[in-house]
Amino acid sequence: MLRFILAIFVAAVLAGTAIPAMATTLPAWVQSQLTAPVPDHDAKTAAVILYSDTAIAVRSNGSLHRVVRRVIKILRPEGIDYGIIRADADSQSRITGMHGWNVAPGAPPVDVDEREVVESGVLGVQEGNLVDDVRTKLLRIPAVVPGNIIAYEYSRDLQPYMLADDWVFQDEIPVRESHYSLELPSGWSYKAHWINHADTPATTSGNRTLWMLTDLKAIRGEPQMPPWEAISGRLALSLVPPGGHGQGFDTWSDVGAWYLNLAKTQMASSASIKQQVAMLTAAQPSLLGKIQALANFVQSDVRYVAIELGIGGFQPHAAADVFTHRYGDCKDKSTLLATMLKEIGVDANYVIVNSERGAISDSTPPNLGFDHVILAIQLPAGIESPTLLAIATQEKLGRILYFDPTDTYTPLGTLSGPLQDGFGLLVTADGSKLVHLPVMPIATNGLRRTGHLTLDASGALRGDVMDTSFGDTASIARSAVETRNLNTDQIKPIESLMSGSFPTFTLTSATIRNLRAHDQPLEWHYNFEVPRFAEASGDLLTLRPCVLGTKASGLLETKEARANDIEFDGLQRDTDAFEITLPPSYAVDDIPQPLDLDYPFASYHSKTEVTGHVLRYTRSFEIKQVSVPVSQAAQLKDLYRAILNDERALVVLHRAAGG
Repeated sequence: MLRFILAIFVAAVLAGTAIPAMATTLPAWVQSQLTAPVPDHDAKTAAVILYSDTAIAVRSNGSLHRVVRRVIKILRPEGIDYGIIRADADSQSRITGMHGWNVAPGAPPVDVDEREVVESGVLGVQEGNLVDDVRTKLLRIPAVVPGNIIAYEYSRDLQPYMLADDWVFQDEIPVRESHYSLELPSGWSYKAHWINHADTPATTSGNRTLWMLTDLKAIRGEPQMPPWEAISGRLALSLVPPGGHGQGFDTWSDVGAWYLNLAKTQMASSASIKQQVAMLTAAQPSLLGKIQALANFVQSDVRYVAIELGIGGFQPHAAADVFTHRYGDCKDKSTLLATMLKEIGVDANYVIVNSERGAISDSTPPNLGFDHVILAIQLPAGIESPTLLAIATQEKLGRILYFDPTDTYTPLGTLSGPLQDGFGLLVTADGSKLVHLPVMPIATNGLRRTGHLTLDASGALRGDVMDTSFGDTASIARSAVETRNLNTDQIKPIESLMSGSFPTFTLTSATIRNLRAHDQPLEWHYNFEVPRFAEASGDLLTLRPCVLGTKASGLLETKEARANDIEFDGLQRDTDAFEITLPPSYAVDDIPQPLDLDYPFASYHSKTEVTGHVLRYTRSFEIKQVSVPVSQAAQLKDLYRAILNDERALVVLHRAAGG
């Protein structure tokens, strides 16, 4: 939902004039950390957190007062960004104070207070986010350099939609000591749920409960790692008012009931909607055709624009308004489609999800940690099609088809990779439940490349190639093309592919088919010439049978051992088949050996064959799991290295006698 454009804002703060600072007396909680030992860290660690404290005071009306304090030692130049303190607020929260300190060795400490805070709304439009009520406050602590200790605190008043709080105690840098305290009014209680960390007892004094953790390891950022919520240690608290009733969510069904209460009045139809439904479905003889027509309309004709003010961050706008204005965000588009489907006698339910697989799981306590809304369409009896793959059976709803009306490129019947294998909350009137979203079959996503080429005696290669992509692979390719304005720019993806495979080349033609037919494979047909594809040495020519493209990856070529699982968007099967007609004056001396590698998570097979004067190279690469455990990272690394060697392998030709 909400995304923030911070780069311009931070740049403006950093480029501003020096912030006046003055000598100060440090608070006791800062003073006590100046001689604290630094936690274990490696040579690349930019900074360490010496002290972290989050204090929550719950008021009897259900509002919260939060005070956050940090003391950080800067170790490397990359750590100076920790001197920029950010706090966000919206209609349900208000920043009530910000203060920062900088302590340099051998110099008096200096501080900056609220007078130096820079405040702004969200700048520009990010991914269709047109209007929201989030305000960002930034406080820059001046003259932050390695060796300094910085400290800050800010306070916030909140009126949350649910009586809960999260203590996220791990960070991207080591933490020596972290505290979390909870102060409750008389008669209140709490329920604690530890995530990615062993249960840790608290100490209680009066109405104040305190947890403390020490020597917390950093979570190192890595490409294709699980989302932060899936791996970071945190404590989720549900706050229970007297009598056990209030805004808290004890079950996922409670969360669904809350959301349905927000959304149920927004699905009212209108005369205009009825008319549009009739027009779109009139020419469709089957019920499935009618569903597809309505799904295509909401995907393609309703722009993604988010207007999120107050409860609008969760509550969809009325279907009639979304239809009239032809724009809305994910929950708005889902509401409109559900309303239109109702007009043809088909029911649909909200499924609220987190678009990062793993952020919500079956072990996560009930919460509002969702950022996306899709639909579960109840399929009437008799609707059968091999294109309908994102299907599950629910005890009360029967067969349901998961569909994302916001995803322009993924047609009815499938789900995009990031949503697969995740969890969503299926919202129903008689008891919402957490559901596991299906994984699409491996054959539905990938790239099929075929090439018919000719090599001449000078080593020049020419010919044509057909790329046929489907699933997410096609969606990514379509997005790359459709965002380009000029026809000449649309061939850039092919030019990029060629430049990654050949030092010099000429792309003589390139055409694309099914660019906007999202239910069809995307096809690229291109013709090219490479002047010196084969290298000559005396009577020998050497060439690479794997002509273009790569399946290898340097993802795991790092000095540090992999710390986290490796995530793929979805299952995938890619195939290549290149036929190269060789010059008649040359014969084949040597060809690479076949390669056959099979792992639980992936497989790779390649073969080079010669028939007469035709060299044929074929290969397949399959991703068979969406997540590879870190325990198998070494095997995945070996696989990528073997693929790279195969892609570099050479065929040797020699000039025949009299050639």
